[in-house]
Amino acid sequence: MSGQTEPYYDLGSYHRPTDTSSAAAQLWFDRGMVWSYAFNHEEAIRCFERALALDADLAIARWGIAYAIGPNYNKAWEAFDPVDLAASLARARKELGLAAGNRASAVERGLIDALTARFPTADPSDADALQAGHSAYADAMARLAESYPDDVDVAVLAADALLNVTAWALWDGRTGEPAPGSRVVEAKRILDDVLDAPAGRDHPGALHLYLHAMEMSAAPQDALPAADRLRGLVPDAGHLQHMPSHIDVLCGNYHDSVVANHAAVQADRRFVERAGPLNFYSLYRAHDLHFVVYSAMFEGNSAVALHAADELAGQLTPELLAIESPPMADWLEAFVPLRVHVLVRFGRWADLIATALPDDRELYCTTTATIHYGRGVAHAATGQVDRARAEREAFAAAYDRIPESRYLFNNTGRDILAIAAEMLNGEIAYRAGEYETAFTHLARAVDLDDSLPYDEPWGWMQPTRHAYGALLLEQGHVEQAAQVYAADLGLDPTLSRSCQHPGNVWSLHGYHECLTRLGRNGEAAIVGRQLELAVARADVPISASCACRLDTGCCG
Repeated sequence: MSGQTEPYYDLGSYHRPTDTSSAAAQLWFDRGMVWSYAFNHEEAIRCFERALALDADLAIARWGIAYAIGPNYNKAWEAFDPVDLAASLARARKELGLAAGNRASAVERGLIDALTARFPTADPSDADALQAGHSAYADAMARLAESYPDDVDVAVLAADALLNVTAWALWDGRTGEPAPGSRVVEAKRILDDVLDAPAGRDHPGALHLYLHAMEMSAAPQDALPAADRLRGLVPDAGHLQHMPSHIDVLCGNYHDSVVANHAAVQADRRFVERAGPLNFYSLYRAHDLHFVVYSAMFEGNSAVALHAADELAGQLTPELLAIESPPMADWLEAFVPLRVHVLVRFGRWADLIATALPDDRELYCTTTATIHYGRGVAHAATGQVDRARAEREAFAAAYDRIPESRYLFNNTGRDILAIAAEMLNGEIAYRAGEYETAFTHLARAVDLDDSLPYDEPWGWMQPTRHAYGALLLEQGHVEQAAQVYAADLGLDPTLSRSCQHPGNVWSLHGYHECLTRLGRNGEAAIVGRQLELAVARADVPISASCACRLDTGCCG
């Protein structure tokens, strides 16, 4: 079939003309570009291959395959397993070699030549050469963008290359300045120019990359207009439907984040119906549901959070996790126990205690450790300290079995669960009446939480300050608790901008109580109004910043 009449996804109106005489080849090329900008690289490759099947001399389609199969912002070279790395590198170099002999315009030839710099070696073990390829490719694309100042795609691809030089390390959160080696300022300048021009204002790649460029910065709110333009722009590209939530959560727009990710989940379901679940895009589908869980927890919406956590766990079947290349268990298994974090958040102690361990505790090793953590917190909260200590021992044994290769996006499972260890130590010590010891552990958990590499959503599902502040407040340390909540809300410079949680209902409640008890009534009135608005969307009573606080009888 030509591809022009057969059913396909709604990818919006993006179009980049080529000189092909085949309208169908042009259509499939455009689709491949949209999927590349939407980070669904496997589907992009299939589209470029369809274009080549209809026009075998279309060099830019071969460029597309090489571009999509290589490293990207969410999959650096070091994230490729050895089989994937060797195959991807060989395929990219082969396609670029073939493209050199195919039909191409001058700008297309420039794109092909520039991309060749990204793959400087055929040796997959030469990590230094591959890393150097990032900078060489970025330099080549920057020059090409200067040569074609009116070509929006060239500009966007240049910005993409510049961001990938230090992917996920664009800004120094402590200073607000670019991170060492980062070329984010150069990329931002290019993207600002694109988005200021009518031809680029609704470009899916420009909008997508601008959100990544700004989310770690000191002013993520500057990307809100771009986030709003991206909403619904490419209806069936789940990742693009999701991307505005990167900015939403940083600005306290937790409900907007839930809405954006529900739209993404709907698009993901349409993709699974056609492409099936056993592909790399499963990581992105997990990411969208992860965001629903996290955002719903921040607005106090237990039903939405639990439903999303259960849907996500249901997707992560043993069949999917058993795929070795790419190593799906290392990428995805840490998503399975999100329900445990939701139950802790909302104080569902009986449900936590009743949570069963998985049958395959080696495959589901992060899940096993997380369940022991959750059950330990639940036993401690209900006064069963000896049982909590037994769960702590089981947690420690399970933790030791988690391999270093097991990740939750930008953080290892072991680094994330090191926070769980300190949280559990703190909860047990607190229930035993050892308050200073408890606060030492909880403060250590806060430090570990703050030290995690940037991720979205953050690596630890419930901010450690919520428990720390709640228990400080319970013991009468009101001034110290107020400082804890102010930091979490971003009302002082303690935390980098990307680690703040503005307007979250939990810290608003704790901070309002602190201000009231301290007699800071003017401030309490202002925060109280914010709290009223935040509480309106919660589906549980909000009586404290953490369910672990004993004197409230709260469940949230």
